[in-house]
Amino acid sequence: MSTAATVPKRKPVFVKVDQLKPGTSGHNLTVKVVESNPVKAATRKSSFTQQVRSSRIAECLIGDDTGCILFTARNDQVDLMKTGATVILRNAKIDMFKDTMRMAVDKWGRIEVTDHVPFAVNLNNNLSLVEYEVVNVPLSD
Repeated sequence: MSTAATVPKRKPVFVKVDQLKPGTSGHNLTVKVVESNPVKAATRKSSFTQQVRSSRIAECLIGDDTGCILFTARNDQVDLMKTGATVILRNAKIDMFKDTMRMAVDKWGRIEVTDHVPFAVNLNNNLSLVEYEVVNVPLSD
């Protein structure tokens, strides 16, 4: 009888907001929620079951001492992302919305409310205000 070898867990690497880049994922950060604004809930009717599903969404400005970024909280995440809360985001990703960066945590990530941290959020470096242009780079043969 063989036993499965256990893979040692890697210690998570935490990054700062100013290190985030478009189209990246797997980020771990400790941030403060500066503000949380509910967005009108989207209701979708499923054609198969005629069931109406509504999802709650909030746009949250989050940040640390290096900068801030908009975070899209969905459903149960809205309850965790309250104004003034300090949270740890695990396996967060950067989505692009209208050529600007937004952060999100999908089903593969986690949001944990944690103790208050002593830093002040740097509101002068808002990464969601930077517009990115998609450039197609021709492949050379």
